[in-house]
Amino acid sequence: MSEPRRSEGTTRRLPVIEKTDGTDEAAVGGTAAGRDADQSASAAAYDPPSAPDDDGGEKRFWSARRIPAGVLAVLLLGGVGLLLYDVVAVRAGRPAMQWRRSLARELAERPLDDPWVLAGASVAVLLGLWLLVLAVTPGLRDVLPMRRVHPRVRAGLHRDAAALALRDRAMEVSGVRSVRVRAGRRRVDVRAVSHFRELDEVRADLDVTLADGIRGLGLSRPPALSVHVRRPGRKG
Repeated sequence: MSEPRRSEGTTRRLPVIEKTDGTDEAAVGGTAAGRDADQSASAAAYDPPSAPDDDGGEKRFWSARRIPAGVLAVLLLGGVGLLLYDVVAVRAGRPAMQWRRSLARELAERPLDDPWVLAGASVAVLLGLWLLVLAVTPGLRDVLPMRRVHPRVRAGLHRDAAALALRDRAMEVSGVRSVRVRAGRRRVDVRAVSHFRELDEVRADLDVTLADGIRGLGLSRPPALSVHVRRPGRKG
């Protein structure tokens, strides 16, 4: 299997490989689709390879949520610090700040069905729901869990790295001129352009090569494979 080249001792984020726009969706069931008289396109979709029986499937990695947690901590620290300063100033015999007097008066005089009160409550509810969603969801959707070989070591593969590795494998197939790969958590979409050979033959070779490449990635839950092969567009 061709591996993406890496410089020893360095770590870098690999580029995203996007899917070609304007192409037909792959046909399900492993049969060729979109084949016309001059065989302009060939597509197929396949089920993912089965995972080992002893592997129960690794769970996704959890994000630390450092940015939302940091923003919330700074806002709470600033608000609580300002309120504490005002309370201490009042206890020392100084008048309360204008914003606190205005806020207390507004809260005492405005009814609960006031538009400003409802708007503020809606914003607070939305922010609270957003924080709850961040707390109960793992995040890190771009990291695919890999099969655990050592019980104390967990490994993950970035989706861009998986797409680049599969793209290198696809370029080794005879007849493939260019290929775009998008690796998702449940499916790998491959869009290839072939300038010679029968499209069905190229697609069959890509299916075998990429299925072997997906198994070689060592993912805990191997994704399904969707392959689409077409002829290059005519110029002019």
